[in-house]
Amino acid sequence: MIKFGTDGWRAVISDEFTFANVRLVAQAIARWVQEEAGAEQQPTMVVGFDTRFLSDRYAGEVARVLAANGIKTYLAKSDAPTPVVSFAVVEKQATGGVMITASHNPPRYNGIKLKAAYGGSASPAQHKRVEFYLAAALRNREKPAAMDYWQALESGIIERFDPFPAYQQHLRTLVDFDAIGHGGLRVVCDAMYGAGRFYLPNLLRTSGCDVVGIRQEMNPGFNGVHPEPIERYLAPLQEKLQLGGWDLGLATDGDADRIGAMTADGVFVTPHLIMALLLRYLVEQRRKHGDVVKTISTTMMLNRLADRYGIACYETPVGFNHIADLMLSNDILIGGEESGGISIKGHIPEGDGILMGLLLAEIVAVNGKPLAELVDDMQADVGPFFYSRHDYKTDGFSKAELVSALAAEPPQTLAQQPVVQVKTTDGVKYILADDSWLLIRPSGTEPILRVYAEAHDGATVHRLLQAGKRIAAPHLNGS
Repeated sequence: MIKFGTDGWRAVISDEFTFANVRLVAQAIARWVQEEAGAEQQPTMVVGFDTRFLSDRYAGEVARVLAANGIKTYLAKSDAPTPVVSFAVVEKQATGGVMITASHNPPRYNGIKLKAAYGGSASPAQHKRVEFYLAAALRNREKPAAMDYWQALESGIIERFDPFPAYQQHLRTLVDFDAIGHGGLRVVCDAMYGAGRFYLPNLLRTSGCDVVGIRQEMNPGFNGVHPEPIERYLAPLQEKLQLGGWDLGLATDGDADRIGAMTADGVFVTPHLIMALLLRYLVEQRRKHGDVVKTISTTMMLNRLADRYGIACYETPVGFNHIADLMLSNDILIGGEESGGISIKGHIPEGDGILMGLLLAEIVAVNGKPLAELVDDMQADVGPFFYSRHDYKTDGFSKAELVSALAAEPPQTLAQQPVVQVKTTDGVKYILADDSWLLIRPSGTEPILRVYAEAHDGATVHRLLQAGKRIAAPHLNGS
């Protein structure tokens, strides 16, 4: 069954993610687009794709279906990052957008991300409308229309375009390229074979950095590695940095909406620390104003900084769509999640690994200090904080019942600290007296129970994770 999640539809290639099903979903999207545009407005869509197996072909099929439904479609000329395609939706004042990607998921997956007119993920209500039209088509055994590609190009209803120039011009309003250039940085960029493979390196080069790119070549299977910029998948970046002579390592995921970073000697810098560094830099050195929004699994360093600056720090369920909602309705300076999806004021409400990589380079250049020293300073300033997460396969269970049970009888203490607050925003989060915390959260898409912890030393993080496993034990299947 084709079902949309918080950021579209993902499935295994050639199993559920087939050309026939892509066309069915594209037809449902076409009906939603026509509904969004209304009778008096010409509907338009932007379509992009990443480097995954057949992504370009799937994108072409989506464009053909949209064209057959009378929708002017701007189709990217080549693979492009999700935030670049999403910005094109805004730049072209389109009704919405489609991105063919499964983001950081394993290579066997592909997917469709649906974008709204504001450049962020479509809302749950908008996804529901697409699901409604899809269900109706399946029920009535409708066959989607699809215009001949070359005929569509000749008529102009499909137009191939390069989304980079407008995106680059926009970034120059958010990033101080001159400051980056004056820093004389030497940077290693790890694209993980994803769609950010030329974008971030080329932008850094234009600022004057000495850049080398790794894992940039087209490899639709990502060389068998999950294209997720977390420590266990970044060994090639670490090895390159440890050869010496570099200042900074930056990594982006499969569609470049997430950022990962490493110090000059190959030590991984978590997105928690990246967000804290960005917030402090934007407020104290850039003199920017606005509140903070983070997901429930993101660091308390942001809360402590927000208290210092007298700004609000909102906490949402996991998923960038929740962050986007607040970025659209409130004066938000920075919003992000522990997975590395981060955005800032003045940008689209969409995680952007390219923009975050540039800003991190700017922070290092402006301060004239190694990233490792900046991280140590942040830990001394508002920490120290350490973080980890364990995932456990589970038997089927009711998420609501689990949350209710865990919240009803919270432990009095954890890791020898009193439990001072229990939150049920998404799962159950036990907050301790010293700002450490333990979060037990069922996945919204898989039979997996996630246990997260943050504390002031690694040993306490380990104890909290073990405590979380014990608390959740009745709901695990022994894994």
